[in-house]
Amino acid sequence: MSDSAKTPQHAPAARGDKASTDFSYVGIDAILEQMRRKAMKQGFELNIMVVGQSGLGKSTLMNTLFKSKVSRKSVLTTEEERIPKTIEIKSISHDIEEKGVRMKLTVIDTPGFGDQINNENCWQPIMKFINDQYEQYLQEEININRKKRIPDSRVHCCIYFIPPTGHCLRPIDVEFMRHLSKVVNIVPVIAKADTLTLEERDFFKQKIREDLLANGIDIYPQKEFDEDAEDRMINEKIREMIPFAVVGSDQEYQVNGKRLLGRKTKWGTIEVENIEHCEFAFLRDLLIRTHMQNIKDITSSIHYEMYRVRRLNDGNTQPNGQPNGQPPAQANGVPGPEVLSHEM
Repeated sequence: MSDSAKTPQHAPAARGDKASTDFSYVGIDAILEQMRRKAMKQGFELNIMVVGQSGLGKSTLMNTLFKSKVSRKSVLTTEEERIPKTIEIKSISHDIEEKGVRMKLTVIDTPGFGDQINNENCWQPIMKFINDQYEQYLQEEININRKKRIPDSRVHCCIYFIPPTGHCLRPIDVEFMRHLSKVVNIVPVIAKADTLTLEERDFFKQKIREDLLANGIDIYPQKEFDEDAEDRMINEKIREMIPFAVVGSDQEYQVNGKRLLGRKTKWGTIEVENIEHCEFAFLRDLLIRTHMQNIKDITSSIHYEMYRVRRLNDGNTQPNGQPNGQPPAQANGVPGPEVLSHEM
């Protein structure tokens, strides 16, 4: 036998010994490992906005979710914190790593929301901020020499904090979610739910769901974006629980020999991660453990895509060659961001 016909003695076996033991094995499943390695190298990004009036525990809940001091208040001195006269948008980013997985987490706070005497149109600065992030991404995307990986500052999820009044949604709650649910994924939560009895909590949750339905407010996970029957079944259970009644705490206490996050009262300790005490665990699972990628996908393929299509359509001309009534286009053919209010 000639040398060219000899079989190499040390040919590497694909996927361990599987190729040598299974003649029919091709190796298509190896793409999953390739994707995992690439994702591990690149890391992940998650941008969460928290909205609600002062004193509802927004900062504490974010710290509880990620078991770190990630909220804006956590890095401010007491002198810096005040109730602003107008709504401000402030964001802070952190690099978080767990078991080799790196994530850039950005928490966007909205101090001043709902704290004024006149809260008319208080949702508009937040709507503008969300649209500005879409615009920034769009401008990077349409550049001729665009970056290999565009920095993603788009708001993936907005956690809206509802005061535990026990009655119904306030006009400001309805107005905010009615407008913003069209441009961002909204997850409503009942803040400081430990101030309600279990009966009051259940009644309040049912009343909120009725108000959401009556006002046509579509919160995450949206029915129309369920991909298949399995998704529909999982998401239907989540929709039946929303809004989540949550309690946040970054204080640890000893309960039955275990260290737990909770809030201590003279009646006992409210355990944050105990589903019999509150629904924090369900919120955490939704945002981080089960639906994080889906939340990002819907932001990119639905909310941002609606913005992108409308922006580019606004840059077109009518059949007679005349501008379609929009201001002059920029060099890239897309009119300036001020021409659009992204609300369908």
